[in-house]
Amino acid sequence: MSDYWNEKTRSLTPYVPGEQPREGKFIKLNTNENPYPPSPLVLEAVHKVQAGDLRLYPDPVCTELREAIARRYAVTPDQVFAGNSSDEVLAFTFAAFFSGQEILFPDITYSFYKVYAKLWEVPYRAIPLTLDFTMSAADYLGPCGGVIFPNPNAPTGIAVSLDAIREIAKAAERKKRVVVVDEAYIAFAAGEGIGSAIPMTSEFSNLLVTRTFSKEASLAGLRVGFAIGSEELIEGLCRIRDSFNSYVLDRFALAGATAAISDIQYYEGINRRVINTRSRVTSGLAALGFKVLPSQANFLFVSPPPENGKSAGEFNAALREKGILVRHFDKPRIGDFLRITMGTDEDMDVFLKACEDILNTD
Repeated sequence: MSDYWNEKTRSLTPYVPGEQPREGKFIKLNTNENPYPPSPLVLEAVHKVQAGDLRLYPDPVCTELREAIARRYAVTPDQVFAGNSSDEVLAFTFAAFFSGQEILFPDITYSFYKVYAKLWEVPYRAIPLTLDFTMSAADYLGPCGGVIFPNPNAPTGIAVSLDAIREIAKAAERKKRVVVVDEAYIAFAAGEGIGSAIPMTSEFSNLLVTRTFSKEASLAGLRVGFAIGSEELIEGLCRIRDSFNSYVLDRFALAGATAAISDIQYYEGINRRVINTRSRVTSGLAALGFKVLPSQANFLFVSPPPENGKSAGEFNAALREKGILVRHFDKPRIGDFLRITMGTDEDMDVFLKACEDILNTD
């Protein structure tokens, strides 16, 4: 603690991201990055950014990018907000739509939500997931100041059906409350009745859907995210942005993201590969005795077999010794689990062999 910090700064417990090692050679399966490179169109677009233009501010309202997103998802540009990663967009939603009455989100979910709530002084209630780590829509229908949750959830990877989202949005709309669906991983969902809630934004004026280019578009290094919702919700986000930092995206990010949103075929191809890898690794881990939750994301949430004698934390350390990084959340209810990002098939072969070796070690 510093004598120079104000009370707000002293009270915060910041979000801790996954490790980004600077030394050593690791297979990184800990931060949910896409294992495949971005579209060649992205690289071409970034290279075309003129050096002389860097002396000028970028477009503060991200017109070209918003128009491209609008075309992709059959909405109008006025229904699209672009920001510096979905994390920033999500932070703006807390500032724009939540205050006073407690908001609802799952007890096991993206830990940044609690950080945002503390930062913006938004009261919240963490709703316990069921025993099988699923989210029950019935728990989110009562009085509240709003609802936010990821779909699929993180770190469990389990998805909520579109019918459940519709039920939650309808109940909140009657109370004039906003529902935010964080779709960071929806591109990897393939279950029946599971999919993006973006089409529902035309049905519910209180529904905001956020997305990121980091995972599905292999652009974690550019930090671009967006939201789609009614014009009144988007205007609310713009008011927060323009009271904070009008120029949220630089010229490289705008060019790269605009190119990425147009290359549907390329990204559907690589993300289908991730889904196939997820299925294969699920089977491989289950054969080794792991408990594997049914993921719709680009990661798996797994618990090592108890008979192996190693806790999840110990297994995490053993994998690190073998040059493999995964994520362990030492928290109530999930301390026995590890989150495993899907890498390339070659990466996952090494991972599965490492798991087998650790289990066979006395």
